[in-house]
Amino acid sequence: MIKKLLVALCAFAFISQTDALAQGTSDKNHNFKVAKNLETFSAIYKYLDMMYVDTLNADEVIGNGINAMLRSLDPYTVFYPEDKVKELNLMISGKYAGIGALIRYNLKLDNVVIDEPYENMPAAEAGLKKGDIILSINDSAMHKKTTSYVSNHLRGDVGTTFLLKIKRPSTGKIMKLKLTRKSIQMPAVPYYGLQQNGIGYLNLNSFTVDCSKDVRRAFIEMKKEGMKSLVLDLRNNGGGSLQEAINIVNMFVPKGLTLVNTKGKLQRANREYKTAVEPIDTLMPIVVLVNGETASASEITSGSLQDLDRAVVMGSRTYGKGLVQAPMDLPYNGNLKLTTSKYYIPSGRCIQAINYKHSRGGYVEHVPDSLTKEFRTANGRIVRDGGGINPDVKVLPDSLPNIAFYLASSGMDSTEVMLNWELDYIKQHPTIGEAKNFVISDADYESFKAAVTKSGFKYDRQSEKAIKNLVDIAKFEGYYDDAKPEFEALEKKLQHNLAKELDHHKQTIKQLVTADLVAAYHYQRGAIANSLQFDKQWKEAVRLLGNIDEYKKILTPAPNKK
Repeated sequence: MIKKLLVALCAFAFISQTDALAQGTSDKNHNFKVAKNLETFSAIYKYLDMMYVDTLNADEVIGNGINAMLRSLDPYTVFYPEDKVKELNLMISGKYAGIGALIRYNLKLDNVVIDEPYENMPAAEAGLKKGDIILSINDSAMHKKTTSYVSNHLRGDVGTTFLLKIKRPSTGKIMKLKLTRKSIQMPAVPYYGLQQNGIGYLNLNSFTVDCSKDVRRAFIEMKKEGMKSLVLDLRNNGGGSLQEAINIVNMFVPKGLTLVNTKGKLQRANREYKTAVEPIDTLMPIVVLVNGETASASEITSGSLQDLDRAVVMGSRTYGKGLVQAPMDLPYNGNLKLTTSKYYIPSGRCIQAINYKHSRGGYVEHVPDSLTKEFRTANGRIVRDGGGINPDVKVLPDSLPNIAFYLASSGMDSTEVMLNWELDYIKQHPTIGEAKNFVISDADYESFKAAVTKSGFKYDRQSEKAIKNLVDIAKFEGYYDDAKPEFEALEKKLQHNLAKELDHHKQTIKQLVTADLVAAYHYQRGAIANSLQFDKQWKEAVRLLGNIDEYKKILTPAPNKK
């Protein structure tokens, strides 16, 4: 194995030298430096392997060296050894072979449980429910096993079968189920539908292969139903296929337009991406919803529609990933996801926000407007580079209070009071009616509140931590005694009352509980449909699309001031 790795390193050195020569680099010392350092690395490992006091794990030690090297570059250049290549394939395709269910670790039970089965997938078809405790897979016990361990055992080759032993908390019944793994395609469009006033809503959560076909089908269906305007939701969409982004933008803009240019070190790898087919609609008003987790292909889509004045972008500034990666095959079935170029959208701007030339792998750096460059949209509106897509209409989401975060996040609450209350609710309510309008009642919330206060639930109280830190600093600097009465009064006022906080954040927590329950009854599509009734960004998009003059004004450049 050692020899194989060293051969691979030498082969890489040869390739690097050849590429460098092909580029005609002016740095004559570059190839020598590459060869010198690779030879030094090889010699060091050879001595370690022969003489180090303990036997080395070659995969681990050299793998750590590779990963440390890549961490000094950018956050997206990643090495995948043979046993991790499936993760990369899943990322690219959105497909895996398994049962189709989200799982989570239950801290109170020390066990992984089913969190949400996917609709029409083996887990749902077998009757698995939210909260089902995974006891064993075939003959392997799953008690105290991590979610990744359980996930690896649930996955396998398409068509293979296994025995799943579960316990259902609502009945206490233990069941053995025979499940057959199938290819799981994570839905790129988990929900779409015609809403009020002829406004269509389409949620696109990833840019996996062929997702543009799903978007096209959804758009045509809603248009036949009478859609007059569209809200394209790209919030929390981390991107994926650049070509799929091109295909989606092409649905709404004319054929023959240049949408993206990619530019990297190798001239031959630079590409220009144009719209290749006739669009299906160039006139319908469109609002694109974005946030800080909208990245990569999502930014190409939203940024191109903005640059071409084809849509109003609404929400908060996007992530700012203007880098393109390509998978590179490595010896012994490994793979390298390698950053090869930057991309530039129609106005000519790059929206990269990561300062990746940094010793620790980069950091987010949104450049102040005063230091950014101006670019122009097709209509002449000013847009800027410097990190992410700035929305045309800024609508910031409500922040999640600390108490809600601890209640709702897996692994944060040792009492699991929210999950247990929800399971009890599901036991008592066989159905909940239509997903779109469901909300737990005030009486239900009072029941939930009582369960939380009795459970021993604790969470990180930021104001208490802050005042404690301030007291410690004041004591260290010698100011505490003079201000002791004031500190004591402030500490008294900031003492937390759990019931009071549950009342104060009632609406937010109700929304979280409601979302979980709807997903249990109506799956992901139902949860998204339900969420719109609470969504301030969606509501603003609806308001804007109801005022077409205001919509057009946003896409019109401001008159030049004399």
